[in-house]
Amino acid sequence: MSPTLRSTLLAALTAATALAVPCLPAHAAAGTDPWVRAWGENAQGQLGNGSVLAQQTPAAVTGIARDDVRELSGGGGGAGTAANGFAVALLKDGTVKSWGSNTTGQLGNGTTTAQSFPATVVGLSGVSEVSAGLNHVLAVKGGRVLAWGNNAAKQLGTGQDTTSPYKAPIPVQSLDKVKDVGAGCDFSVALRQDGTVWTWGKGDNGRLGTGSNTTRETPQKVPDLTDVESVAVGCEYVLALTADGIVKAWGKGAEGQLGNDSTTDSNKPVDVAYLDAVARIFATSASGFAVLDDGSLAGWGKNTDRQLGDGTNANRTTPVVLDTLKGVQSISGGVDFTVAALDDGSVIGWGANGAAQLGDGTTTTPTGTTVALPPGSGITQVAATMTGKSAFAY
Repeated sequence: MSPTLRSTLLAALTAATALAVPCLPAHAAAGTDPWVRAWGENAQGQLGNGSVLAQQTPAAVTGIARDDVRELSGGGGGAGTAANGFAVALLKDGTVKSWGSNTTGQLGNGTTTAQSFPATVVGLSGVSEVSAGLNHVLAVKGGRVLAWGNNAAKQLGTGQDTTSPYKAPIPVQSLDKVKDVGAGCDFSVALRQDGTVWTWGKGDNGRLGTGSNTTRETPQKVPDLTDVESVAVGCEYVLALTADGIVKAWGKGAEGQLGNDSTTDSNKPVDVAYLDAVARIFATSASGFAVLDDGSLAGWGKNTDRQLGDGTNANRTTPVVLDTLKGVQSISGGVDFTVAALDDGSVIGWGANGAAQLGDGTTTTPTGTTVALPPGSGITQVAATMTGKSAFAY
């Protein structure tokens, strides 16, 4: 083969390879390391990397390998003096680590001092589920629920007629045989093994689903709701997936987050319209998502920052099928963005990006999706601060 022909073939091969391989951020290869990763806002140390500096690309959470994590949940958010971003991680050994803001004891460490790195919640073991809300945390241990943090709306469910915060875990009154929990903005949800749902805390917008807007200091059963397999809790609303694949919703509906072709609140469960054969549900701050049995994704609710990924910025009061998003394993989102882990190990995001909450190395808001971590990164789950602009992948 002549040198000229060899050079021509090499140039052609290089060009073809460049077309076949998508352009990924320079940081993307970092996703192959073993650590939980986080990005976005970090003023309260909620990224857990020992600093309070914002992070435009996924950075390691100090000392937590993703293979050791069963579940990670982001809480808080906000901006300015109201900012309170934090996170909790349930490890596979049943212990819990926490980090970030701690203004109301939501780190469970007996203090109100923030910390920018993960530390174990002392004395807590045997935990099977955990969930962080706006400023409190719920955990399941032996079928019982423990809670800590802010209690201004009696969201800790202690039954002690107090609104004082608790800086260490305290039992929620009465409940047993609980298999999952969800913490929202000033209220709490528990799913029992018998398929019933129980709620307590702030009752505004009907978020307790009990037929009234009354705040409750102890768990109350959501009436006429049975055979629930999973729950997903947003800031001020709840989604519940029943055994027959139907999605129920209740609470605030102003942005369409109940998915029932309305912008009206509901203090009782209503059907999310036009959905059946649902496999999994996810709730972000004010948007709902469902993965259907055929692998497709549907979204509804708040969309003013394009956080539904449907190509518009219009709120959706009923589910819209997102044909371009396939292989979704996990979805989470904060006040104005959404991130998803796909079945190829990649993490993508859409929505606002002014605080680098999409993790693509920029603060430019895209019109479509961006890549935070590439295929093969080993990531299977994502999380985000409840009302903030910080994200996690593990």
